[in-house]
Formats: sequence, C-alpha cells, structure tokens
Amino acid sequence: MTGEPAPAPAPAPVPPPVSVRRLLLMSVPAIVIGVVSALALWAVDTVAEQLEGVLWTSLPGSFGMTGAEPWWIFTVLTFTGIAVGLVVWLMPGHAGPDTATTELVAPPMKLSALPSLLIVVILALAGGVSLGPENPIIAINTALAVAIVARMSKAVPPEFVGALAASATIGALFGTPVAAALVFTGLVAGMKTGGTLWDRLFLPLVAAGAGSVTTYLLGGGFGAMYAATPYGAPQAFDLLLGSIVACAAAAFGLIAVYLFPLVHRAFRALRHPILYITLGGVILGVLGAIGGPITLFKGLEQSGELLQNSDDYDAGQLVVILVVKLLALVVAASAGFRGGRVFPAVFLGVTAGLLGSALLPGLPASLAVACGVLGLTLAIARDGWIAIFVAVAIVGDVTVLPMLCIIVLPTWLVVTKARQMLIGPADLAREAGFVPEAGSVR
Repeated sequence: MTGEPAPAPAPAPVPPPVSVRRLLLMSVPAIVIGVVSALALWAVDTVAEQLEGVLWTSLPGSFGMTGAEPWWIFTVLTFTGIAVGLVVWLMPGHAGPDTATTELVAPPMKLSALPSLLIVVILALAGGVSLGPENPIIAINTALAVAIVARMSKAVPPEFVGALAASATIGALFGTPVAAALVFTGLVAGMKTGGTLWDRLFLPLVAAGAGSVTTYLLGGGFGAMYAATPYGAPQAFDLLLGSIVACAAAAFGLIAVYLFPLVHRAFRALRHPILYITLGGVILGVLGAIGGPITLFKGLEQSGELLQNSDDYDAGQLVVILVVKLLALVVAASAGFRGGRVFPAVFLGVTAGLLGSALLPGLPASLAVACGVLGLTLAIARDGWIAIFVAVAIVGDVTVLPMLCIIVLPTWLVVTKARQMLIGPADLAREAGFVPEAGSVR
C-alpha cells in the first residue's frame, strides 16, 4: 500500500449529440409509422364494431330482442370464449404470448403469430370481453414495423423502430401525443444517444403526433366525457377528500392485482386453451348477465355512458358495477383472452369516482371522478404519468391537474410496494409445478 488514493474511474464516453439533419431525415419514416399505426388501430376497431353490431344488435333483433337480455349476454360471451380458444389452440402462432405476461410495450413477436392475434383481438372486442385493444395492437404494429424496416435497411436498430411504432400506437389509442411522451420519458432516458431528453423524444413524438392526428381525422380520439362544472380554484379540504377517493380506488384495484396470479394459475390448471378460455367465456357470461351491458366490452364507451347518465345510478348499483367489472377484468386477463388492462381500469376508475362523489357530497364531482381514475389506473397500470393524463383527459378539466399532482403522492404510497398486474417468470414456474427454493436463483 502506498497510501495514495486510488485513481478515479474514467468517465463513460458521452454519445455525440443528435444532429438536426438526422432528426429531419428520420422524421419521414416516423410520420409514416405514425399514420400506418393509426390506420391499423382504426381497421381493427372498425371490423370489431361491425362484428359487435351483428352480435349485439342485428342478430338479437332478428329474434325480437334487444341484446341486453342476461341469457343472450351469457351465450355470446360463452361462444366468444369457445371461438378464441379454438384460434389459440389451432392457428399458427397461437395468438402470440399471453398478454397476462407482457408489458404494455414488449419486444416484437414473430410475424407468424399476428394473424391469430388479430382474430382473437377482434373476437374479444366484439364479444364484450372486459379487455382493451392496447397491448395487442401495440404488439401487432411493432412487429410489422420492425419487419418492414428490417427489409428496407439494416442500419436502423429494431429497438428504435419498435419504440416509434409503440409510441405511434399509444398516440393513436389516446388521441394525443402527450400520452406517448409521458410513457416514453423513462424509456428514451436510457437510450444510448446523445443530446437532451427532448432530442431523444423528438422522433417518438413525431410518430405519436402523426398517429393521433390520423386518429382524429378518422373520427376517433380519447376525449373528455364529463360535462360537470369545472373544478376551479384548489381547496385545501379537497386534498383530503380527493386523497381518500384516490387511495381507496387504488386499494380496490390492488384486489385485482393480487387475485390475478391466483386466477391465472387456476385457469392454467386445465392445461388446454380450449378448456380454460371457454371456461373464461362462461364465467364472463355469468358476470355480464349480473352486471348488465354497462359492464361489458373494453369500457371506454361505457365510461362515457356512465358519466352522462350518472344520476341513474345510486351508490348500491355503482358498487355492483365495480365488483362485477373488477372480476370480469381479472377473469378476462387470466383466461387467455388477448387484450390490455388500461381501458377497463379507466372504467373502474370512473365508477369509483362517481361512488366517491355520492358518498362524499362535499367533493366536487369532476375532482372525484379524476381521483377515482387516478387511483384505479395507478394500481392496475402502475404508471403515474398515464394515471394523471387519463384522469385529466376523462373529465376534460385541466383545473384538477394541480390537485392530482399532489394526490398522486399518497396514492403512489398505497401501490408502490404491491406486485404488478403481470404474470412473471416466478408465477409461470409455479404454474408449471416448479417452485425454486429460496436463494437458488441468482
């Protein structure tokens, strides 16, 4: 030992800044990816809506029914389960990975799985399954974009193309590039590229902007649904009441989070997809017959219906809707249907917010709904940016934003130590009958 201090490690090399020329050149494919991603989402939604009209309007109408009869709901969901089970079992690619095991943005899947995934997503959306299109359509657009660009140029990293496609699809899903920017802030911060964070966000924002503009031109968009009086100036007591609603909503959402692996394991005990997906359809049919049409489908249109007719539902009815929809989400996500969990979480949040407004009349309705959406989305999606953005977007009232930025803090404490609503490798190992001993996995 010489007594001299050890030399400091050499700093990591800093990547060169992103050139303006490169950003401009890459903007063209980013715009193309954005437009194509939005068109793909529109096409899936359009086909699903046409099939939905046949299943829930034309077909029952030919028998003199409305489609809201409990036995019809049970029948349609049961046969939806059978149809999805057959596709997952028999078609090449088997509809890709179980979306219960994938994040919102996942690595590109094989092209051979896309046709079967597309079919089961359309069947689930049209059949009333309580899942949204977000995970599957992001997976489809990402896989297609990566495959097409790889054929045209080997110089563009697949991860970069995948990020553009995912960003574009998120922009199209929510009708604004802001959502994509929030989701990708953490992702692009880790990219090994030079320049500021805005340099790194530039191309994903271009793709997301192109996707969201295309969505609006096609008549879509994730717009405000509530016509309540704007919240206005923040009130100190509202922080307490709003935090109660948001934290209670988050705690309720954690029930789904902890039930998820248990229910997923129970379904997988049947081993064969035709068995467990059909059983899932049967259970969803029973839940739909109990909760009624308002508890079916992905929940976006139903959220608007609930908000526009909120006076028609008392606290007891809202509790029934909450419980039925939560169970429907858990069953749909666990039984092998392909779909996302954000849109159903938003519906649950809207219902929780209306219930909070009914039980706490001193809390303004717009803030109560925003807090309910914040809490449920945070618990199920585990993304604070998405939770805040969706909460503001649903009520269409930017004056609730300062309150939500504070209320999200205690709400985050409720969920931060809880598991995610995701089936991980350890869960899959338990389902396969192998549980590693403590300390045996490094």
